[in-house]
Amino acid sequence: MEQGTKRIRFSVVAADGLAKRDLFRQPDPFAIITVDGEQTHTTRVVKKSTNPYWNEGFDINVKPSSGVLIRLFDQKKFKKKDQGFLGLISFQVQDVLNLRSSRESTFTRPLKRSSSSSLSVSGNLAMKIGPSKTRGAAANGTNASANSTSRTSNAASAQSTAQGSSASNVAAASAPQNITSNGTSTSSRSPPNANGSSILSSFEDQYGRLPPGWERRADSLGRTYYVDHNSRTTTWNRPAMNAGNQSSMNTESHRLQHQNRSLPDDSSTINVSSNDLPAGWEQRFTNTGRPYFVDHNTRTTTWVDPRNQLLRPAGNPSPGLGNLMQPQSLSHLGPLPSGWEMRLTNSARVYFVDHNTKTTTWDDPRLPSALDQNVPKYKCDFRRKLIYFRSQIGMRPLPGQCNIKVRRDHIFEDSYAEIMRNSAHDLKKRLMIRFEGEDGLDYGGLSREFFFLLSHKMFDPIYCLFEYSAVDNYTLQINPHSGINPEHLNYFRFIGRVIGLAIFHRRFLDAFFVVSLYKKLLQKKVTLADMESIDADFYRSLKWVLENDITGILDLTFSVEEDHFGEVRTIELKPDGENIEVTEENKKEYVDLVTEWRISRRVENQFNAFYAGFVELVPPDLVSVFDERELELLIGGISDVDIGDWKSHTEYRTYSSSDQVVKWFWEIISHWKNEERSMLLQFATGTSRIPVNGFRDLQGSDGPRKFTIEKAGSPDQLPVAHTCFNRLDLPEYPTKAKLEGKLSLAIENTVGFGNE
Repeated sequence: MEQGTKRIRFSVVAADGLAKRDLFRQPDPFAIITVDGEQTHTTRVVKKSTNPYWNEGFDINVKPSSGVLIRLFDQKKFKKKDQGFLGLISFQVQDVLNLRSSRESTFTRPLKRSSSSSLSVSGNLAMKIGPSKTRGAAANGTNASANSTSRTSNAASAQSTAQGSSASNVAAASAPQNITSNGTSTSSRSPPNANGSSILSSFEDQYGRLPPGWERRADSLGRTYYVDHNSRTTTWNRPAMNAGNQSSMNTESHRLQHQNRSLPDDSSTINVSSNDLPAGWEQRFTNTGRPYFVDHNTRTTTWVDPRNQLLRPAGNPSPGLGNLMQPQSLSHLGPLPSGWEMRLTNSARVYFVDHNTKTTTWDDPRLPSALDQNVPKYKCDFRRKLIYFRSQIGMRPLPGQCNIKVRRDHIFEDSYAEIMRNSAHDLKKRLMIRFEGEDGLDYGGLSREFFFLLSHKMFDPIYCLFEYSAVDNYTLQINPHSGINPEHLNYFRFIGRVIGLAIFHRRFLDAFFVVSLYKKLLQKKVTLADMESIDADFYRSLKWVLENDITGILDLTFSVEEDHFGEVRTIELKPDGENIEVTEENKKEYVDLVTEWRISRRVENQFNAFYAGFVELVPPDLVSVFDERELELLIGGISDVDIGDWKSHTEYRTYSSSDQVVKWFWEIISHWKNEERSMLLQFATGTSRIPVNGFRDLQGSDGPRKFTIEKAGSPDQLPVAHTCFNRLDLPEYPTKAKLEGKLSLAIENTVGFGNE
């Protein structure tokens, strides 16, 4: 290598705001990097984007005076003179990097127009420069880039270079390493990429193996940071390898090698977290982080974890050898049953989640079961459920497009006609929304706006299909008198389709319902607690009946009266109910029946039509993984809960803002994820919906009601919510940890809202 020359790693990270040459299409950009007019590298082509993200690195040899030129082109127009040019950047290495430094530097430059082109140029390019990650390149004095660079002089070579780089990256990411006939691996690292540089696993960097429990990652700008899984923290600084760590790694490496002589000499590729792997097995990772397994006993590789195997009787055992057992892979068993999900513990052991019964087990549900000991506890994890839900075949869009054209000022009527004329099969194709008289193309934004505007119209109480609940003026319930519109059942089926359509296409509606409606969509039984958001006074009356002796006090029968447009009708809750007296002995049955009638039976026809439209788009067995609170988040989305606004509009009873439990409460939820805050808000107020003007306009059953924290209950009890009054009864817990544990347990496992 020439004196004064150093090998560095130059990365083209991303560009934004590139010029768009055509009205109806976006460019297919790629970058060509030229160093001193000699070394040339080309990135892959990013299809249809004015904000491409590459994050591709190249090892180049530079001097302080070296000049770097990066040119961006549109691959589809590359052959046309000047038409494919998108901009350029040029700089000298000494202006952006001290060659004696070992740190990475990320910088952004605006794209410029070339002197030979008259085309307008816009946008910026983000780049990264740092030490080379190629090992041994400088030691042998050879120019390693000679084997990895390519000259780009025409469109064909540029395209093939970009495609070749992409193909090699895909190959490196998807294929395990080969094992030679003598049992050693062909490479102790992932194979080189298209540029000739080694791809390191996430458990090492250019300086060698990371300490046990540490992992190397990169952020969206390509900057390297380190994750310590031992303490669950992150840092920009590389962790130091202390003597204890080095000794333990060496001891573990020696033990594993002693078990099987065919293990490779480079012990740093062994995953020392994998102590429970069978003898002779090793876990490795592709450059995308996907784990695969090497069996040095048979000199083979597999994606299947050898710990996920079942010992089964071998066929035709030899006489005298008894009932031999042999491992058998589980990959042939097919998909898991509906509602089941496979997960991994921190130590990579597989366990299974049954969302139908909200239980967990070590046993694969496709196989005979055994005892469940120390299995992870079932936990309401909305994001993991959402990933599972959207990955199922029944929730994947079909090929083709579904075009829906509406007028903004007639969005309800036009949407009804368009959605009801299409079959459920066609509605599962990619939605293409078009507003009449507008030229906008739907790449997601128009459909989001469509669902937002439509939800405001179809849930407007003026149409008599829905009405506001007894608690506030923003949660909705089915109007029992919707029959005034003779076509109301068709409209309810349409609304059910719209909700299913929004869920299927990952859009949100600006609508929130009473909890009982979510429960009925999940085919769950409604309870007295659900009455609170339907009719708060009726709820309190029924609760009083259950809690007090009614003998000689109340004169009730198993019937109710209903005002139907001025006509009072008597509804029997059971056969001949008008003649059956409610007594202390049968009052529980009465409360159950009147609750069922008040919440379900009197809107049964409307809900059945609503549900029929909903399940045309969303399979009921898939949506059943959610509970009623999570279904609200699935339909309406997660609101951004402003802790400062929440705290400043909270009142206290018995407690004060200076009490330790109150301080712990705000500290805990300030560190929670937004979906956890939304679930707490649901638990305490009945909905995750925040009024437009924030917590100052929070409503209760009798008008404006601020969120309230009251001291009530003993430390061995869970917090209690009173949704009608937006009140949370919080016992005086002795420690912050106990408060957080009880609070989490309450919002994750309490059934229904406003529970006493």
